[in-house]
Amino acid sequence: MSAFHAAAAVAGAFLFAAGVMVTKQQESPPSVRLPAPRRDGAVSLDSALRARRSVREFTREAVTLAEAGQLLWAAQGITRGGAGRTVPSAGALYPIDVYLVAGRVRDLPVGVYRYDPQEHRLALVHPGDARRELAAAAVRQSWIEDAAAVIVLAAVYQRTTGKYGERGRRYVHMEIGHAAQNVYLEAAALGLGTTMVGAFDDARVARSLGITGQAEPLGLLPVGRPR
Repeated sequence: MSAFHAAAAVAGAFLFAAGVMVTKQQESPPSVRLPAPRRDGAVSLDSALRARRSVREFTREAVTLAEAGQLLWAAQGITRGGAGRTVPSAGALYPIDVYLVAGRVRDLPVGVYRYDPQEHRLALVHPGDARRELAAAAVRQSWIEDAAAVIVLAAVYQRTTGKYGERGRRYVHMEIGHAAQNVYLEAAALGLGTTMVGAFDDARVARSLGITGQAEPLGLLPVGRPR
């Protein structure tokens, strides 16, 4: 049994015991294909740079699945031939893993997803809304919970340090900055807002996301429509 089906079975049993009917339409899909990313938007780079701001106040309006996919593509998407990506990476080793914590994303069940750049898909890590736990883990910055979704940038240092040694950690941090700025600029182009959050309990964030293995969360980017 896959992790997804096991989690769905447990959730279904809980809801059944509570007297709630669960239908197939309510179940979270294990994998979601995102709309193809737009590669020639109407907003110029100069305009996006001028509009870029750190936003911490959001409306209750949802973001669309296409908007979420565009932000994920900006963070780590494929740009050519199945290899090049939207951010530079030392040795083309790509140590960043990107997660989407979906709260109010149209046509996407609430849950934590891992972004697959090669397929431009979301793979369900676990169902359920993790935004409140993320806000609590980030020294109770409650506005994180108010965002429609949160993009999480995590890194597997060993992908880079295996080639470059301890110096590779610096390269990973450079790449995280590149990815975060791309999300900022894409958000500005879409009329959305975000802010890079670095103050949080690493272990608690990893637990709330279901991150296992060598990946370490390095940045949270709550996104939504500015108030």
